[in-house]
Amino acid sequence: MVHSAKKLVAAKRRPAAKPASKKTKAKATVAKAPAKRAAAKKIPVYDAAGLRAQAKLLAGWEKHALAKSTEKVPNRRAAFTTDSGIPIPDLLTVADRKGESFDALGLPGEWPYTRGTQPSMYRSRLWTMRQFAGFGTPKDTNQRFKYLISQGMTGLSTAFDMPALMGYDCDHPMSRGEVGKEGVAISTLKDFEILFDGIKLDQVTTSMTINASAIVALAMYVAVAERQGVPMAKLGGTIQNDMLKEYIAQKEWIVAPRPAVRIVTDMIEFCSRHMPKWHAVSISGYHIREAGATAVQELAFTIADGIGYVEECVKRGLPVDEFAPRLSFFWDVHNDFFEEVAKFRAARRMWAKIMRDRFGAKDPRSMMLRTHAQTAGVSLTAQQPYNNVVRVSLQALAAVLGGTQSLHTNSLDETYALPTEDSVTIALRTQQLIAHESGVDRVVDPLAGSYYVEYLTDEMEKRAFDYIRRIDELGGIIRAVEEGYPQKEIGESAYRHQREVEQGDRLIVGVNAFKSASPAPINLLHIDDRLAQEQQDRLADVKRTRDAAKVEAALAKVEAACRGTDNLMPVVIDAVKAYATLGEISDVFRKVWGAYREGGIF
Repeated sequence: MVHSAKKLVAAKRRPAAKPASKKTKAKATVAKAPAKRAAAKKIPVYDAAGLRAQAKLLAGWEKHALAKSTEKVPNRRAAFTTDSGIPIPDLLTVADRKGESFDALGLPGEWPYTRGTQPSMYRSRLWTMRQFAGFGTPKDTNQRFKYLISQGMTGLSTAFDMPALMGYDCDHPMSRGEVGKEGVAISTLKDFEILFDGIKLDQVTTSMTINASAIVALAMYVAVAERQGVPMAKLGGTIQNDMLKEYIAQKEWIVAPRPAVRIVTDMIEFCSRHMPKWHAVSISGYHIREAGATAVQELAFTIADGIGYVEECVKRGLPVDEFAPRLSFFWDVHNDFFEEVAKFRAARRMWAKIMRDRFGAKDPRSMMLRTHAQTAGVSLTAQQPYNNVVRVSLQALAAVLGGTQSLHTNSLDETYALPTEDSVTIALRTQQLIAHESGVDRVVDPLAGSYYVEYLTDEMEKRAFDYIRRIDELGGIIRAVEEGYPQKEIGESAYRHQREVEQGDRLIVGVNAFKSASPAPINLLHIDDRLAQEQQDRLADVKRTRDAAKVEAALAKVEAACRGTDNLMPVVIDAVKAYATLGEISDVFRKVWGAYREGGIF
């Protein structure tokens, strides 16, 4: 009581306060702002009252702080979107996640695998580091394989030349000028024996990028392994073998879509029963993206291709949990960093839902989307090629943060030629720096919970499922491909992108912005035209020394299997062991099913 009286007396003695000026009021408001912000930090995050309070704070921020800031310095664009056209809000907060269920995110290694297919991810084992290798003769590529292994590469990745991809031998008129130019030249089992000479196939995993003639390449690989004393059951790796994406994007084929998918299905069935460590198909979004698709289209059409293969296997009577665990995927990694991270996360969640809910898979392994990734070749520029090292670094980091299991990094010179030894080493070192120096391997799914990344993950999933619903309405992906639906969508996206570049709405450093007056010289790998003759001489020698009657009988069995319902893999393996050529086996396919020609799409 005495204390209160003293306060009252002291207050009476103080002079009356002057009315506060506008300036004084402003200072008082500024002084109170930190206190308000401090109070805001104490708002509970997810309860209803907390969300309402945060929404009120956000509205005030937009009305005052953001509005004043953009009035002084307007935004660089009228609207911000991802490269796929997904709108990007000014700010995302916890309020944007209020409807999120834990099931949508889950835990690493558990349904729906948004956060990764393994509980510990890179804390236990780093991704497989692959560098695409394949040029010139089998001996040239064998030497490159051994060099890359000595430099720390952990998986082989094989590129084949255009004749092999299209089902032609090196002596065919269609092969003229292309032998060994885009990949290694392969015609017979003898070439495969040289290609993998001195490399123990039970101690490496091998990826082979080949599609229309993939069954021949896999048969040759099995035969080489057998000669090394390695049974096919011990072989680990992947063969791309994704024919649907060929008709959608890459355009390398032998026969029409339906018989081509029959061959793929034969290979899936055979591998699921006899090669348990092998991925019989790598369902590839990479080439879809390289053809001009957006990230959302890449996601949608690739998942739709996967659905198509599963449907064909199920129609054949294969139990889904027998083959689905060995399906794999292959994604492009482009420049829109966060969109690419979100794409990997959305893909895993979509595939888990599809396999469980659409196909009734019970085995968790059937629901896991396992993936290889490669940085975007189409994003590399001939202008200022050293900029490509930076592009590849950012793309590789996005793939790792997205949770890839395997990664290839492109080399800086690939817009000019196949990579030199120096440039491919830099590309491999890029992966090693990310793995061993960046620290991103030390925590599982480090970007989980980012309001922006989770928003993009949700949006990509929603928009990709919209495409898949449209494909289902058309009668499935094979029918959609025959009608040209994915091809048309991709063509329109590619056209929009090119217009944006030409009009300056999309800046490409060194191309339409920040140009250099003089080009930066780089060393290039040159393929000697004489190697074509070397390959043709080897092929002629094989044909001269093989048992012609045995070859003829083996090819007749391949033809009978094509006309019937027997699985093609065993007879193709027998044919390559008899030294039937890749072109001869492909000619059987053309004879039975006809050579495919695509009609125009406008």
